[in-house]
Amino acid sequence: MSTRTAPAMAGLKHTLPIALLALVIGLAVQFIGSAKFDIGIGSIIVFPMVWGLILGLLVSIQKFKPLGLDLQKVAAALVGVAVMLLVARLAFNIGPSLPVLVKAGPALLLQEIGHLLGTVFLALPLAVLLRMGKATVGATFSLDREPSFAMVSEKYGPDSDQYRGVLAMYVFGTLFGAVYITLLTSLVANWGVFNPLALAMGAGVGSGSMMAASAASIVAAYPADEQAILGMAAVSNLITTILGVYVGIYVSLPLADRFYKLLTRKKKATAAVATATPAVTASAAQATIDTAEDEANRAFREKVAESSAEVKLPLWLSLSVLTVLGLGTAFVAAKGVHWNIVGGYAVLMGLVLLGLFLHKVSRKISAIIWITTIGAYISSPWFFAAKPLTDLVSAVDFLSIATVMLTLAGLSLGKDVPLLRNIGWKIIPVGLVAISASFLLSVVIAEFALGYW
Repeated sequence: MSTRTAPAMAGLKHTLPIALLALVIGLAVQFIGSAKFDIGIGSIIVFPMVWGLILGLLVSIQKFKPLGLDLQKVAAALVGVAVMLLVARLAFNIGPSLPVLVKAGPALLLQEIGHLLGTVFLALPLAVLLRMGKATVGATFSLDREPSFAMVSEKYGPDSDQYRGVLAMYVFGTLFGAVYITLLTSLVANWGVFNPLALAMGAGVGSGSMMAASAASIVAAYPADEQAILGMAAVSNLITTILGVYVGIYVSLPLADRFYKLLTRKKKATAAVATATPAVTASAAQATIDTAEDEANRAFREKVAESSAEVKLPLWLSLSVLTVLGLGTAFVAAKGVHWNIVGGYAVLMGLVLLGLFLHKVSRKISAIIWITTIGAYISSPWFFAAKPLTDLVSAVDFLSIATVMLTLAGLSLGKDVPLLRNIGWKIIPVGLVAISASFLLSVVIAEFALGYW
């Protein structure tokens, strides 16, 4: 766990304005719905959650009536709890599919290694080279879909550089991931080097839109194997989603953190030596430049430190606000008020509270792991009450929860503009390498495993 200063406590006075803003934006973007843009080489689909992020960011950075720093921090605190609701909802997608995981062959399980190696060992060094800072860890420990927010938020906090890295990669993947992987898969499939089933396994990168786009390109190259390709890609994506939480928390996130520290150790040592060198050894002109740079860096660090100081909300307040926001967006997504949605939210809230309680008791086991594991079990065919619970929770649209979370994230981003500018264009090459390496290494491993087994 990273060391952070004790967060200040915020109450209803600061929470209510953010809750109202998030509710208005969340309902508006749900009414707008998805939009599809054809760009010639493919299509980009912008979901309500992306509209929510964009509108939240615009409200957060506008100068007409500035959104106070304290309000932005409250939004960030709400994100930290919202991601747990998202994970709880995801767990109910995992449970019914657990028998598929049990029956999956070794090739399907081994290809998960490709996603891990591709992002951490290829994209991370590039991000370090481009000087993305600590955001590197969040941006490159995985392809950063929804569960990644929960993992990084719990370990580093929703006001950390690592969390901003997740957000940058998420936006990149959402807007450009499907288009890019379509081109990449089409190119690789037409080489005729890999088995189409190995290609299909590589398509399961953990994103539904990327998986669908990639599988479509493979089918275009191997139309006779359409059913097998689509089935294999779906199962592979499911396994990546199921294993992703556990692999992310216990393997890839700690590994990325240590690898980042290893790669930046020499740089820090050089900086320490430079600091220890007497100032009299530098020329007067160089000393002036160094002083100016130090002042600029100090000002930047102070601004970052101020924006990164967390606030904490009482749990009852966070859950109450998120219930109202979640029910509102879910009702719009369902095009009506349905009592089973209310029941579904009650189950999700109960699961979050249970996960937080068990985390407090056990201390060593993450709340995200408790929520995922219990949620997956009680929705699996092996639990006696799985069907009624799953029916209730299934009424809650998964993307509506993501809309709430990303709207709140957008409202918290105004304070992070200096750090986001620092990431800027760098996320593009890092994102392209992460997607390419994750897909290609998974295909190579699946090809070997299919032949070997």
